[in-house]
Amino acid sequence: MGINGVEGDKTLQSICYKRGSLRLLDQRKLPLETTYLDIKDTKDGWEAIKEMVVRGAPAIAIAAALSLVVEVSNLASFNGTSDDAATFLRKKLDYLVSSRPTAVNLSDAAVKLNEVIDKAAAEAKEVNSVFQEAYIEATEAMLEYDVMSNKAIGSYGANFLQKHLTDNQKITILTHCNTGSLATAGYGTALGVIRALHAQGVLERAYCTETRPFNQGSRLTAFELVHENIPATLIADSAAAALMNAGQVKAVVVGADRVTANGDTANKIGTYSLAVSANRHGIPFYVAAPLTSIDLFLSTGQQIEIEERSPKELLHTRGGLGEQVAASGISVWNPAFDVTPANLISGIITEKGVITKNGADTFDIAEFVRKTSGDL
Repeated sequence: MGINGVEGDKTLQSICYKRGSLRLLDQRKLPLETTYLDIKDTKDGWEAIKEMVVRGAPAIAIAAALSLVVEVSNLASFNGTSDDAATFLRKKLDYLVSSRPTAVNLSDAAVKLNEVIDKAAAEAKEVNSVFQEAYIEATEAMLEYDVMSNKAIGSYGANFLQKHLTDNQKITILTHCNTGSLATAGYGTALGVIRALHAQGVLERAYCTETRPFNQGSRLTAFELVHENIPATLIADSAAAALMNAGQVKAVVVGADRVTANGDTANKIGTYSLAVSANRHGIPFYVAAPLTSIDLFLSTGQQIEIEERSPKELLHTRGGLGEQVAASGISVWNPAFDVTPANLISGIITEKGVITKNGADTFDIAEFVRKTSGDL
């Protein structure tokens, strides 16, 4: 199986997987170099996630789980009981979850895989191929589901925006960070909505921010938009409000690393600024994310742990990989994410449909999840 789940898919491949082998596209080097790194075990997977070789909440979860699959697949033998093997796998998953704390998709994948491990341990008295196969198949199913759910997000989002925004005119969309096939197992979330609008012939133009300080917008989103021949324009983060004021934005669509029960959303730093600007200019602001990004255990965004990145990402060019550009000795605050409150969000586009607000102008996300469970 190749990434994107379908042989011949022409979208960019960030994760290349087949049984016993995993290669990750080193996104730090894009768009100038296309280099894949071999991931042989969970240590390699942890480092690749922490250092942003692979990034994007859905892709992080898939890459982490697959790194453990590769390690399990290549184990010559395991000396111990099925309980010993289950403990080994649980510890590996806990280790992988520690790589980046803000995105809920990774911990959600770990919870689901732990359930598979518990069931396999209960049914197998000793470690055998059946135990191993249960974990591997569950992870590969996650890979396939991510592609399918992303395409559903694109379809639901495109249809919803056409219904509510077109007025017989083409749509201009502003997006932030990178939410395409490079950030997921394939197709994308917010960028998937843009891709679907383009395929349906109703997209006039996509605007993407550069997304400082790691430049996921200029390095990755712009790269994907050019690759897909989608009409697009790159802007500086600080130009977004001016673009809105000029009447060039019909809607803002961004991704999410975590959505709490009330609809508060953690996403790449700068998202909150876009939401405030959109609200000021009367522009609808949408979040596109799979249900795995929803964390019903957190009631508000104030409970989300926000990852802080290395000062080097601000002090040096290319997100810390290039030459120093800031004064030595200056202190740095470099949060990777911010939280957009639910009252600034118009709707949340998922693979089961679009979550909109009820009469009280609030989201009932738990009820939406309950009603749509098992639909896809």
